[in-house]
Amino acid sequence: MRDPDKPRQIIDAAIRVFARAGYYHSRVSDIAREAGIASGTIYLYFKTKDEILVTLFREKMADWVDHVRREISAEPDAVAKIRRLVRLHFTVLERNPDLAEVVQVELRQGHKFFRGASAHEVSAYFALIASVLEEGIEARQIREDLPVKVATKMLFGAMDQLATSWVLGKRAYRLTDAADAVAVIFLKGVCADDV
Repeated sequence: MRDPDKPRQIIDAAIRVFARAGYYHSRVSDIAREAGIASGTIYLYFKTKDEILVTLFREKMADWVDHVRREISAEPDAVAKIRRLVRLHFTVLERNPDLAEVVQVELRQGHKFFRGASAHEVSAYFALIASVLEEGIEARQIREDLPVKVATKMLFGAMDQLATSWVLGKRAYRLTDAADAVAVIFLKGVCADDV
């Protein structure tokens, strides 16, 4: 009989192992040891190490998008939602350095991953950002001629690049200290009036 909590235990162990040793240098047996289970047990839940990585990303990203959607819904307008979204993005990575290492570095090494395995999850995050921008356009806070798809990718790209630099720089500073600056620089470019 399968334990419903075991996949999460394996994924959490995989995050720690991938962050410490790198995805390509990690073995399923390393993940099993970290999880405190027999190697064969992992194969009851995941066929391959690749499947663990893909599942890890899908689950964490789906949880992330749901979390952000809930958190920003309490904000009064699109500008406040953008500011909150940027802060949340940096906060979750700063509080979870192993996850940050895996998401910002280890996942990037698999070209196949970005061609297909992550497309739906990343699209959901882009759709959330785009919906906030569209809300701002409707409320006349954001320029009505804004190319929403381009602006969405620009905001994500800025957050993603700063997070990657933070991870590669061995987290020598607080990532969240950059949140306000990123939000302001972005908003100065997209807002109808001064923010």
